[in-house]
Amino acid sequence: MRFYQYSLLLFISLFLPETLFAAHGVSIDGHLKYGKDFTHFDYVSLKANQGGQLRLNSLGSYDKMNPFTLKGEAPDGLSQYVFETLAVPSLDEPFTEYGLIAQDIELAPDKKSVTFTINPLAKFSDGSPITAEDVQFSLETIKGDAAHPFYQMYFKDIEHAKIIGKDKIRFYFVRPNRKLHLIAGQLPVLSKAFYTKHPFNSNNREDSLTPPIGSGPYIVNKFGLGKFITYQKNPHYWAAKHPTRTGMFNFDTITITYYKDPIVSLEAFKAGEFDFLPVYIAKQWQRDMTGSKFDNGTLTKKNIPHSNNAGMQGFVFNTRKALFQDARVRQALGLAFDFEWTNASLFYSQYTRNHSYFSNSVYAAQGLPGEDELQLLNPWRDQLPKEVFTEPLAPPSTNPPGSLRDNLHKAQQLLAEAGWTIKGGKLQDGKGNAFRFSILLADNAFERVIAPYASNLAKLGIAVDYRTTDLSLYSDRIKNFDFDMVVSTFPQSQSPGNEQRDYWTIESADRKGARNLAGIKSPVVDDLVNKIIYADTQDKLITACRALDRVLWYGYYVVPNWYLATHRIAYAAWLKQPDTLPLYYSPTQWLDTWWKGN
Repeated sequence: MRFYQYSLLLFISLFLPETLFAAHGVSIDGHLKYGKDFTHFDYVSLKANQGGQLRLNSLGSYDKMNPFTLKGEAPDGLSQYVFETLAVPSLDEPFTEYGLIAQDIELAPDKKSVTFTINPLAKFSDGSPITAEDVQFSLETIKGDAAHPFYQMYFKDIEHAKIIGKDKIRFYFVRPNRKLHLIAGQLPVLSKAFYTKHPFNSNNREDSLTPPIGSGPYIVNKFGLGKFITYQKNPHYWAAKHPTRTGMFNFDTITITYYKDPIVSLEAFKAGEFDFLPVYIAKQWQRDMTGSKFDNGTLTKKNIPHSNNAGMQGFVFNTRKALFQDARVRQALGLAFDFEWTNASLFYSQYTRNHSYFSNSVYAAQGLPGEDELQLLNPWRDQLPKEVFTEPLAPPSTNPPGSLRDNLHKAQQLLAEAGWTIKGGKLQDGKGNAFRFSILLADNAFERVIAPYASNLAKLGIAVDYRTTDLSLYSDRIKNFDFDMVVSTFPQSQSPGNEQRDYWTIESADRKGARNLAGIKSPVVDDLVNKIIYADTQDKLITACRALDRVLWYGYYVVPNWYLATHRIAYAAWLKQPDTLPLYYSPTQWLDTWWKGN
């Protein structure tokens, strides 16, 4: 259903430093904003009050207490509040990490291993110390077959971990890359004692529902399965005064209540049932965030900027289906989506169209490929569409001199080239099979977007079925690639890398739970993904991302949607926040710095 835990890892993916000595933090250029003796991040407030209750919401349900396995859904908040990693990012630096459970980080001169020294103060919530043995166990478990395939792919290039001292552990790499030791720093640290007793691969229902022991600022206090979960601040939290935690996690309790429907959830927020709401639907923001509580100041709404890599959102074709295996067909269906009308009529012109798989970032392809990109693309020229080399990335438009009529006419020509013709108002192949498919939705708010798109497709003789599916069923179908088309996002970090394997490669195409929803199986894509992962300079990384961007774009694997270079949030007025915004953050990450006002 949701990909927050995966997106968080992507969000904090970072670059490898140039410096090769033990340090409290690492950065791409060896420069850290915060020195060894820093006390807090600039985007927190030392005046933040401690205490009070924060009430949040989520959609759907949950049925397990392990966020790192494939089967089922874990409650929101577990990864954020209960578990911690060896190192954590600074949200106002694009490519840095600072040690948390790891007291320092030392990259080997040959860049083939990294050594972490465990902070002697680090403890799990049951009071037991975090040991190198726990870290070794964590890597083996996360990379094991019982873990979610995302983690297996993400940590794939970490070969193994070896304990080299009481508080030291060394990670050995299959093949080094610029960010791999920082990926190692993002390893969730698990309690070996707890997960030996409650293993990932257990079929015992009690094991899957036992609240986990982590090292984070909160513990699971109480829960109603699938209905709510309450996190209680650990009064003995080991890192309460750690510089990466000072000014954060200020509430005594955090309760997340689950709602089945986004409309019900919105009305619950306006009625005061919870305190903070990120808004992802333009109509809600423009028309529904109104009423007496907004008028009298009880509720506040704010549009806040960010500098995040926006990635790609789109209608994703499942190319495993015979209907969508011809790129001309996929291109034709993309031409039927009228973004300009949709944005003006449904979204109050709030959005910018996705023009790249790395929208809002330096990694997005620009103009025609330069010599550096051509060096990567030319060896595959015979296997690529000519547009990769001759056309800049640009989505179809209905702005004059363009029009929907012209786009549909071009779509009709492409479909005819692919063997589809209209007979009796229906698009059919040479055997008389009608062109019909379904769009899987998790949110009924998207139905008003899909309806005009389906109407445009009907003009081409294509029949489209769409409906909102129960969220648990939706999740299962996504994991098993049981869909024709789905609305999805491909979030990108400030430093694209290992996660690209899970998005686009042959290895992930048929692996249940992988994010290669389109089912892409292309040696060209695999080669460019490797170029991204093993780029040894920033310039090479940018070049490889732009080359991949072009290949994916002209593969027509998605119908590009839109993005927003701000976060829209609504919240109870008693919530207070620091004066300084971070640069690279999600709404819930910024919320970790808020507190209850006087």
